[in-house]
Amino acid sequence: MAKTVRAALNDVWFTCRVCEGDLFRRREVLLNSSGMEFMKLAWANESATGLICLSCGYVHLFTGGGIKIHAA
Repeated sequence: MAKTVRAALNDVWFTCRVCEGDLFRRREVLLNSSGMEFMKLAWANESATGLICLSCGYVHLFTGGGIKIHAA
């Protein structure tokens, strides 16, 4: 089972935009494009950090380095 995490975005604790929960499960998510899928190059697509809210299940996606993950 994945570890429960909390996250900070630019040094501010992040909460779910739907239910305001603050506990998440982290997962890397591929941002697939149809062109890359067609050419069988899906592995080369950009990825994002996905935070899945443990309260409501909403998935938040982050690219870049602004999000910091902390063990809950």
